[in-house]
This record gives sequence, structure tokens and C-alpha cells, in this order.
Amino acid sequence: MTIESLKSIEEVDIHKYLEVLQRRWLAVVSIFILSVTLGCLYAFSQKPSYKAEGSLMIKTNRTFSLTGLPQDIGKLESLNVNDNPLETQVRIIGSNPVLETTIKTLNLKDAKGKPLSIPLFARQLTIQGIKGTDVVQLTYKSNDPQQAAKVVNTVINSYINLNIQANQEEAITAKQVILTEIPKAEKTVKKAESELRTFKENNRIVALDQEASVAVDTVSKLDNQISQALAQLNDVKGRLEQLRAQAQVNSQQGVIEAELSQAPGVQKVLAELQETESKLAVERTRFAPEHPAIVALEDKVAVLKKLLKERTGEVAGNASVTQGSLQVGELRQSLIADITRAEAQRVGLERQIATLTQQRQAYAQRANYLPKLEQTQRELERKLQAAQGTYETLLKKRQEVDIAQNQKLPNARVVSYALVPEFPEGPRKILFIVGGGAVGIFLGLIAAFGIDLIDRSVKTVKEAKEVLRYTVLGIIPTLGRTAKDDAPIPGLDRSVPKVIGRDIPYFPVGDAYQILQVNLKFLCSDKPLKSIVVTSSVPKEGKSEVSANLAVTMAQSGRRVLLVDADMRHPIQHHIWDLSNAIGLSNVLIGQVTLDEALQQVMPNLEVLPCGILPPNPVAMLDSQRMAVLMSNFAKDYDFIIFDTPPLTGIADAAVLSTLTDGILLVVRPGVVDLNSANAAKDFLNQSGQKVLGIVINGVNVKNEPNSYIYSNKAPQIESRLPSSSLIKLSKKQ
Repeated sequence: MTIESLKSIEEVDIHKYLEVLQRRWLAVVSIFILSVTLGCLYAFSQKPSYKAEGSLMIKTNRTFSLTGLPQDIGKLESLNVNDNPLETQVRIIGSNPVLETTIKTLNLKDAKGKPLSIPLFARQLTIQGIKGTDVVQLTYKSNDPQQAAKVVNTVINSYINLNIQANQEEAITAKQVILTEIPKAEKTVKKAESELRTFKENNRIVALDQEASVAVDTVSKLDNQISQALAQLNDVKGRLEQLRAQAQVNSQQGVIEAELSQAPGVQKVLAELQETESKLAVERTRFAPEHPAIVALEDKVAVLKKLLKERTGEVAGNASVTQGSLQVGELRQSLIADITRAEAQRVGLERQIATLTQQRQAYAQRANYLPKLEQTQRELERKLQAAQGTYETLLKKRQEVDIAQNQKLPNARVVSYALVPEFPEGPRKILFIVGGGAVGIFLGLIAAFGIDLIDRSVKTVKEAKEVLRYTVLGIIPTLGRTAKDDAPIPGLDRSVPKVIGRDIPYFPVGDAYQILQVNLKFLCSDKPLKSIVVTSSVPKEGKSEVSANLAVTMAQSGRRVLLVDADMRHPIQHHIWDLSNAIGLSNVLIGQVTLDEALQQVMPNLEVLPCGILPPNPVAMLDSQRMAVLMSNFAKDYDFIIFDTPPLTGIADAAVLSTLTDGILLVVRPGVVDLNSANAAKDFLNQSGQKVLGIVINGVNVKNEPNSYIYSNKAPQIESRLPSSSLIKLSKKQ
């Protein structure tokens, strides 16, 4: 692509944008004027603003060093290494408590007379730290200069007072914490003392060092006593075994037998039992076993045995006792008594040994446990010392906080209070006006291109050529019309088209029709055109106006012209020429009148055939043999025949007539026909195989088109003369 072609593309694009602005200039200008007006109203409604400035220096409170107290209270520190405490104080100055205090102190009101809100007040107040210093600058703008200074000074004083209050509250808070912790520390000390005392009492500790040596001596003595008791126990056990061997009884059985032999109840029952058994033995020698005396003695023996068993059970318990062991001799009783004493001595020695052993183990365990007790005692003593240290520290801190609480020094110093400003600052009205103009231009451009983008109509000659892609045979400019000219005739939904020379000036419309006539004349060099069909894509594109004025132009050039109103749906040619529509083409086709009766001459060389009565089926009438015969008669009598037909949208009248003529002349009016309708008309013409001679672009606004399409708009000195060939400028070849 060459540089010249690139420049051509750029020029086309720029011109396209300029065309949009030319078409939508009213929207751009309206929005611009509205925006500038609003900017002016806002600028002149603003009251003069006064700015007051004051400054503070943020510093660390060094008074604690004079009192000997630590500097934790009131010290300005940042959480991170890169943070600046000055920024924190800037936030605190602009915090809600400071601003709320200022509003209440000065009783600030808004435009409605209500207390000024904190967000609105914060927007009017500017607080910033001066870089590289510890100074904070406060700025406030107001319509009242004295109020501006008061606001800044009140904010400074409010911040200082709140800072002092915060430091005192910090000291009070610390004091409250200390006062809360002192009883706890005191309780901890008492608890530690109690634990140490309880430990010593529970473990019977007086002096652990002396107790260790005493424990060793006691263990040694207990070992000697245990050895002696073991020797005595061995002696007793030997003697006990000898006695058991002689008596042939164990210790427990001997004791039981001795007790039974000495129990009166047992011995009495035993004697009675033995006496009854003796009687039973005697009676059995005398009587038979079934004898009542025998049975009675046997029952008595059974009862006595049972009673004896119960009596021995009471003494011996569950031990097995025979009847023979219930009576023991004196020697056996003596042996049993010795065994019992020896057994008691053995038990006593065993218990003595067990007690001595237990005591030895206790002393040995105590001696082994003493090191652990010493360690626990040291831990409790250290715990007591720590609790006492904490308690003493809290008491000391309480005294320090009492001193700090009485100090009233802030962390800031006033560098300068705000002075009452003498001269106003702003508003700069010119900025609002210029800004309104800039915004108006911007919004106007957006609105212009937005409206143009939404508008789907064919807007320019260029768009008409690009959409239809037919040869442009003529471009008819539009003329400004008055409301009177546009007023429609009663019963007609549109205004009546105007005729050049009669209703409108010859220039520039007459020259445009001269160009159209010449282009039609030179369109076919081998065979001149005799008849054409004039139609359009949609209604109100001016096809009837083009038909009438083209007929006038041809008639003025000396050609005999017939203008046929073939629009049998909405005829209008009789309104243009102020004729009667009682008879016309439809009447001729059905044979009611002759052609000569229907024809009406409106000017030299120009005759008009009105539509006539409106038939129910115009297509059938136009496609009849009668119409073909009539067409051949027209060709004999006239040099040029123009048929004014209905639009192509949904109607086949123009297509039917075009088969009897030399072709179709399509009228296109920018701003009326849309892209969809134009494309639909083009598709219909292509699909039906119609011969389209070209297009006539009607109602073109000369100001919105490039000069290459429209001839000069300067009127010739003599409007009534026919234009020569040198004045005719053909449109660009498509």
C-alpha cells in the first residue's frame, strides 16, 4: 500500500467523523450550551472561600526524666521500624473525638441548620505532616474568615486537651492495673509462705541437716533390736515344736479341746448324752427295735447329739471336733496350756520383729527422701522470694504512677495558631466554566456518535452508494421548507411535492434535474430510453416529486413527455398538478373512458395521466394485456414516459411495470430509508431480475456532503435559462 493510499484512507475516516458532527451538530451544541450554563451557574453560585492555617509540633514528653520515672507513659512509638509516629498523630488529629469536640464547641451548622456532620467537616479540614519535620499543618476553608481561624485553633486545642487526657487516662489505666495486681501479688506472697509452712509441717521439718544424722543412728539401733528378737523367736519356735509332738495336737486344736473340756454347758450335755446312750444299750437287750422305749431313747440321743453339736459349735466354730476330744486329761491339758503360751510368745516376737522392721524402713525411707525434701524446700523458698519481689515492685510502681497522673503535659506544642485570613481564596470561576465547556464538548461528541450509531437510516450519499451499489444518476438537494409548505392536504398523510419553476426556485434543484436528465440520456448510447419506472424502497422518499420534476425538466428541453400516476394505492400526482382524479389510468384499463379523455396537459410538452379510481387489485390490472397495448400506444405518441409507482416494500406494482419499460429508476432519500429496507429492496430487485438503471438520491443536505458530490451552490444570474452542457457536472462514476 502506497503512502498516497494511506493518506486517502485517513482523509476518508476524518471526513466521516466530520460528517457525523455536521449531521448531529444540534445535539453537540445543545449539550455544550447546557454544560457551560450549568458550569456558569455553579461557578457564580459559589461563595468566596477563606483558608486559615495553623501548625503543631509533635514531640515526646521528657518530663518523666526530670521526675526519675520511666518514659513508657506518653511515649510516641511506632509498631514497625518504617512507620512514622507523625502519621499516627495526623490520624488522631482528624479522628472523630477531636472533630466532634470542635463541632460542639463552635456549634457548627450545615446549610439546613442541623449540627455539621463529622464526614462533611472532615472533608473541609486538611491535616498533613510536613515531610522531614515533626510539624503537622492544619488547613480549613470556610466562607467566614473568622470561623475558619476559630475552627483551626479549636481543633488544635481539642487535640492537645484530648492528648493530655489520653496520657492521664493511660496513667489511670496503669494505676488501675497495678491496684488490681497488688492484692493478687500479696495473695501470692501469702500463698507461698503458707505452702512453705505447710511443707515443713507436713514433713516435720525443723533442720534437715541434723535430721539426716539422727536418722542414720536410729536405723543402726533398730537393726540390733531386730537381730535380738529374731534369736528369741527361733528359741520359742523350737520349744513349740517339742510340745506339739508330745501332745500330738496343734496349737489351735489344743486350745479348742481345752476350752470344750472346761465348758459347763458342753460337759453337761455330754454327760447326759453318755447316760442316755447307756440306757439305750441296756433297753435294746430287753426290747425289740420297734419298742416305744427304744424309739424314745433313740430320739433323745438324736436330740442330745444335735444340742451337743450346737454347744461345741459355739465354742469351736467351724473346726472339726470329735466326741472323744470333748474330755481331756490333766496332763494333756497341761501340755495344751504350755503350747498355748509358747504360741502366744511366738506371735508376740513376730509382731515385735515386724514393728522394728517397719520402723527401720520408715527411717531408711526418710533418710533417702531427705535430699528431695531439701530440693522442694529450696523451690518453695525461691517462689516466696519471687512473689515478695513482685509485690515490692508493684508497690513502687504505684507511687510512680501517682506522680505521673498529676502531670498535665501533652505530646505536642503549638507552633502557630491560625490567624484570620484577610483575602479570600477561590473559587476560580473560570475553571468551572472552562471545565463545563470541556465536559459539554466531550458529552456532546459522545451523544453525537451514539445517536449516529443507533440511527440505522441511510444518512449520506456515500452510504447510499455503498449499500445499494447502483449507478448514481442524480443528486437532488433539499430546500428549507416552511411550516405552511409542509402542511398536508386534508385526507392526505403527507405534504404535496413541489415543482421547480412553479413552487420552488429553479436553482439549485433545476440544475440537479438537468444532470439527471443528461445522465439518463447518455445511459444507453445504442438505444435511447423511452420509458422508466420511478419507485423507492419505502414511502416518503420523494419518488412522486422526482417523477414530476424530471418530467418538467424533460418537457422544458423540448421532448414530449407523459407522466403516468401508476400508484393505485396512494396516488398523489393529481394533487401536485391540481387535477381531478375522477378518471385516469384505471378507468382506461377497464374501458370506461378513452385514453384521450383521461389525459390532461399541465404544461407545454407535458401531459399527465392520473391514477383514476382505486381498483381492488392493482397488480392484476397493471399486468394485463390491456396495459401492454396501452404501453405500445404511449411509445408511439410520446418521446418519454415516466411511471410513478408505489414503493418496493411488500408491493409488486413497480416490478410488474418494469417488464413493460426500459428499466427502474430507484429514488433514495437519506434519513428516511434505513439500511434494512434498502438491503431488502436491493435483494428483491436482484432476485426478480429487474433492470435497474440507477439511483437518484433525493433530499440531500448540501452542507453535510463533500463538494465532490454537489455542484457549486452559487446561483446563476438568470435562473430561468436552461443550463448549458458546460454547467452540468456529473456525479462520480460508481
